[in-house]
Amino acid sequence: MADFNLDLRSVEEHIDEEDGENDTRITLGVLDGSTPPEEWIAATERGEVLVLAVEGELNELASGFAREISESGGDLVHFREFLLVTPDGVSVDTDRL
Repeated sequence: MADFNLDLRSVEEHIDEEDGENDTRITLGVLDGSTPPEEWIAATERGEVLVLAVEGELNELASGFAREISESGGDLVHFREFLLVTPDGVSVDTDRL
C-alpha cells in the first residue's frame, strides 16, 4: 500500500473557511417603521435575504430603502403580507404565482 502524506488539520481548516463564505442568511423581521432603513440596506449589503411581515402601508414603510436596494441589483417582491428583499445576485422566482 502506498504512503499518503495527508494533513487532516489543513483540510479541516480549508473546509471551515469555505463553509463560511457560501452561507446565505435569511432574516425574518417586521416592517412597521421601527427599524431604520439603513439597517435593512446594510443587511442586504451583507448578502442577507429579508422576509419582512408588513404592518402598515407598504409604500410608505419601504420608501427609505427600496430604491437603493433595487438600484444596487437587489430584488423586492410583495407576496401576501410579506415583503421579500434580496441582495444583488439572488432573484425571486415568481413564475408560479
